[in-house]
Amino acid sequence: MKLKEINRTAIQSWSPAQHHPIYLATGTSAQQLDASFSTNASLEFFELDLTDPSLDMKSCGSLSSSHRYHKLAWGPYGMDDEGHPSGVLIAGGEHGNVILYDAAKIMAGETDVIIAESDKHTGPVRALDVNPFQTNLVASGGNESEIYIWDMNNFGSPMTPGPKTQPLEDISCVAWNRQVQHILASASPSGRASVWDLRKNDLIIKVSDHSNRMHCSGLAWNPEVATQLVLSSEDDRMPVIQMWDLRFATSPFKILENHTRGVLSINWSLADPELLLSCGKDNRILCWNPNTAEVVYELPTSSQWCFDIQWCPRNPAVLSAASFDGHIDVYSIMGGTNQAQSQRHADQISNAFVNLDPFGTGQTLPPLQLPQTAAPPVTVNPLKKPPKWIRRPVGASFAFGGKLVSLENAKPNAQQPASHVVHISQVVTETAFLKRSDRLQATLSGGGFVGFCQEKIDAAENEFEKTLWSFLKANFESDIRSKYLELLGYNKEELALKPAATMELDSDLDPETEEPAAEDPEDAPPSEPEENGDQVIPAEEAEEEAEEEAEEEEIPLEEEKEEEEVNLHHSPADDVDGLITQALLTGDFEGAVELCLHDNRMADSIILAIAGGAELLEKTQKKYFTKTHSKITKLISAVVMKDWHDILKTCDLQNWKEALAAVMTYAQPEEFSSLCDLLGGRLEAAVDAQLQAQACLCYICAGNVEKLVSCWTKAQGGHCPLSLQDLVEKVVVLRRAVEQTQRSSPTAIGILLAEKMSQYAGLLASQGSLSTAITYLPDNTNQVSVQQLRDRLSRALGQRAAPAAPAQTQRARSQLPAPTQTQPRHSFTPIQPAAAPQPTAAAPVPMLTPAIYFLAGPQNGWNDPPALNRASKKKPPPMNYTPPAPITAPIMAPLGADPQAQLVPSGQHQQQHQQHQQQQLSPPMNPALPKTSMEGAPGAPTGDVIQPLRSIPAEKIMKKPIPEEHLVLKNTFEGLIQKCLAVATDPQTKRKLDDANKRLEALYDKLREQTLSPAIVGGLHNIARSIESRAYAEGLGIHTHIVSHSNFSETSAFMPVLKVVLTQANKLGV
Repeated sequence: MKLKEINRTAIQSWSPAQHHPIYLATGTSAQQLDASFSTNASLEFFELDLTDPSLDMKSCGSLSSSHRYHKLAWGPYGMDDEGHPSGVLIAGGEHGNVILYDAAKIMAGETDVIIAESDKHTGPVRALDVNPFQTNLVASGGNESEIYIWDMNNFGSPMTPGPKTQPLEDISCVAWNRQVQHILASASPSGRASVWDLRKNDLIIKVSDHSNRMHCSGLAWNPEVATQLVLSSEDDRMPVIQMWDLRFATSPFKILENHTRGVLSINWSLADPELLLSCGKDNRILCWNPNTAEVVYELPTSSQWCFDIQWCPRNPAVLSAASFDGHIDVYSIMGGTNQAQSQRHADQISNAFVNLDPFGTGQTLPPLQLPQTAAPPVTVNPLKKPPKWIRRPVGASFAFGGKLVSLENAKPNAQQPASHVVHISQVVTETAFLKRSDRLQATLSGGGFVGFCQEKIDAAENEFEKTLWSFLKANFESDIRSKYLELLGYNKEELALKPAATMELDSDLDPETEEPAAEDPEDAPPSEPEENGDQVIPAEEAEEEAEEEAEEEEIPLEEEKEEEEVNLHHSPADDVDGLITQALLTGDFEGAVELCLHDNRMADSIILAIAGGAELLEKTQKKYFTKTHSKITKLISAVVMKDWHDILKTCDLQNWKEALAAVMTYAQPEEFSSLCDLLGGRLEAAVDAQLQAQACLCYICAGNVEKLVSCWTKAQGGHCPLSLQDLVEKVVVLRRAVEQTQRSSPTAIGILLAEKMSQYAGLLASQGSLSTAITYLPDNTNQVSVQQLRDRLSRALGQRAAPAAPAQTQRARSQLPAPTQTQPRHSFTPIQPAAAPQPTAAAPVPMLTPAIYFLAGPQNGWNDPPALNRASKKKPPPMNYTPPAPITAPIMAPLGADPQAQLVPSGQHQQQHQQHQQQQLSPPMNPALPKTSMEGAPGAPTGDVIQPLRSIPAEKIMKKPIPEEHLVLKNTFEGLIQKCLAVATDPQTKRKLDDANKRLEALYDKLREQTLSPAIVGGLHNIARSIESRAYAEGLGIHTHIVSHSNFSETSAFMPVLKVVLTQANKLGV
């Protein structure tokens, strides 16, 4: 792209690389005339200002001269000692003149600008070059083989490099070697080049082409290889550039051929030896890669020859070209467009008329409109490869997985090809985080959760952290609720001693103290726990004492009744006792109780209500609690009536420990989790930050992982890796505790937990723990970031995301022995000891020690894979075993193309029956066994468990009902099939739908047994919602996601059927 231009017919030279700003010196060219035939000559200096968008260059100084010039060279001599701040400009004149100018003085406008001058040469001086090592040395060449070496410190006595070459001829160019300071080369138009050694003061080698058609117009040394040089030919019969190596000087080792006419000038870039400029009579300016003889760039030029071309020493991307049309153009080889230049020419035409009509009418001219049919702007492509000066000498970039990719472009030996080496290293910045993560993985693999929790307790920095880990540890010990109560401060052994001590105190009381208690038995129980009642209103301690005292006081009350029975035989009268007697004699317990309550004889009413039955007792209890008001009435009411919701909603939050202890003692298993969540929710909503933190303990008791994550995040608020590690440790341990107590998989991962697990996996990946990170990624999420991270981890581990389920199943099976891979959720059931919990897909649970795997039962779906038996190889197969045919059709094959469905359609119910029977006869620890306990949270008390029958007749097996939360799936799918059947007219379509209705029974069986993973169940609910909104395409997309992210054996029985139903519904438009 053209940057600047100067309207001069002149030769040129750039300021030295050490000089700033950049200047371009121009001198009137000899043997050239402009259009005015002027014979004046001058030296001019122009500043290169690339911040100015115009093409004009600012003139910084000029000098009228009586000489015209063949060559200019600008050297840095004198810049170091400030003798010549802008260096020295050496000029070669047409009369043998070599003149030294002080560039700074010319630009300053001074008159005494010539440092030295000599006319020792014969004929014009066409060749000049400054030694790059000793800047005071200048070589010049003239006619009759004259070469002089000028020392600017002693300019009057030049030296010669050796005897003149024979025959005598003109010297067209000289050049100092760029690697060895005492080597000089010269060339003549005859095509011969000579190499001189100034130490020996002699010619050491001659280089010439045997064709005798090389007319040398240019000479340049390789900037890096000391023995290589190039020669250009201006002969139109041989427009080439020859590369010579002085070690093999018999012929050129490379010839650059692209010019169609003679080459007038060449220049080799000092910044990049792979860039060589040439210009010729064919009006072309080419940039070569000399190593490959390839043209890597061509500049857009005018229709005139360029006779001189030079690289800018300071800005290596800039070059200048002097042409015979009276212009010196400055270009950049980094590409661009000529649109700005075209607009500039248009503006120049408009400005020439000053916007007025040139014919004198005085009317303003309209803006110049460029013709619409003008040629499109020419866009010049940049170099094919980046030049050396913008290549990074060193580079580093972080890659996925904590990898650091670094490179070092060391300066290679010019004679040897450059070697490019990329270093990949692992960067670990969070060593403490990785150490704790490895410890957690070891615990998950080995199962030592009690020891892990104890380590955390010992290392706890505060009391709350210690308590929280103590609660988590209690989940892995025997008698969980007793451990919870002890942690809350209620030790049963210590509490059992308190009633005895109380009885001893009661025995020491005088009779005056006992009399009021006997007179009013209702006031007696509250009087004892009053000391504790002042501290806690719904206090568990008061509850325990009240209970114990009530038991102790039952004996003296009964003794009193026995003593009073003798005096009870009075005749009936109108008093209350008589009425009660009459009611009792007639069996009217309800009337007797009403009379006792009316007379405020609470104890008698309760005793009679017990005899009257459970319904009367419940009514009496309600009336009793309505009438009686004391500090512990609500507590007693909750214990008796089993209504703890009211207590938890109204209790003082400062007594949360007592409330939680009461729930531990009395709550039913099915309501335990909800009660703990209720108390935790109140604590979390409290103003006091300490109470907010205590909500974590309630959520641990409830087994609510999602709320624990939310509460912990609010309480801690830290974003450092160790804070995230603290949270993940608690979550993983709690999820394992829930698995162990429920004997099944925990609930699906929520949004917040999925986000935290994704952050944790990303952090592990950034530290290089890729195999560990992928186990923590949640499965049941559609977040794009999680899916991208999973894909990146899979690729980094050498895995590929499989579009079909069989490939994924095969991959999952191949990963089974790996200790850090996630175990398949339900495709295989490991035979493990009773204490070993079942891992889940969502929680980061690594594989335990290698176990034997087998299929949970015969497959009963379409395209079933062969039955896989991973038992010991020594076990012989059954005698009646028939190897199934391999699967040759894809999973998503149409219904009619299913070979197994066509061969054995009638044996499916028998397979279901066998599978169900196997599940009924499985050991209790098998997660496929129907859960008979309502136990939900780790700390929930266990109730009476009804053992399932182990010998149920096969013909009388009753299927369990589908859980209410999943019943909507059956209703939705069956309703959709019925709609399709009502609309379908094709018999084949109806047969498909009827068959699909039957085969979906496999899905309903899995819902009954609750053997499906949470991710699949959640996906099925999403499909049901899409069916309700008639978004069948969305449902098919969810179907594809489930199949590609689940185990084949878990979904093969019903997912193909479901796809057929969705496809038909979409086709029929129901």
